[in-house]
Amino acid sequence: MANPRYLPAETRRAETVEAVVALAAEQNPGEITTAAIAKRLGLTQGALFRHFPSKDAILEAVMGWVADRLMARVDAAIESAGSPLAAMEAAFLAHAGFVSEHPGVPRMLFGELQRDQDTPARKLVRALLERYGQRLARLVEQGRRTGEIDPGIDTQVAVSGFIGTLQGLVLQSLLSGEPARIRSQAPAAFALYRRGIGSRP
Repeated sequence: MANPRYLPAETRRAETVEAVVALAAEQNPGEITTAAIAKRLGLTQGALFRHFPSKDAILEAVMGWVADRLMARVDAAIESAGSPLAAMEAAFLAHAGFVSEHPGVPRMLFGELQRDQDTPARKLVRALLERYGQRLARLVEQGRRTGEIDPGIDTQVAVSGFIGTLQGLVLQSLLSGEPARIRSQAPAAFALYRRGIGSRP
């Protein structure tokens, strides 16, 4: 068996990302130090910096991991649905499930967006939100054309409402310290959102 202290570089980088995501669920992401990351991995800081040149590089890798995993899950949910509104619901529930499994993720996203410097990690967060918004906008437009969504609904307002509803669930879960609430309350939250944008009789 290979010595866990001498893992391949790619494996070590992946473990580092997962360690940061786990730490962010336990404490303020802005207070996570490279010493804490190294301790979680059972490494020295010197060993950690052999794989990442700086803390910002670690955060960039984490944001890349979040963007890839979240969008893969959302896209798979959208593709499995049979209509635009069903696809939006599937995306909503998939996103809620992802956050429930990784409660440190929204803390990191919010933290990066609040930073003054336009770091690579912050750029990745902005790109993620842009990609996500574009996916949702296409679904809203499709729903308006098929009659599932009220044609009088503004597309960008519908997208903002979708994101805002999710953020509300996330905020409540962070305040309560119960990440599982996001998943359990997501269906009812989307049902309320759906009534707001659905086609009128």
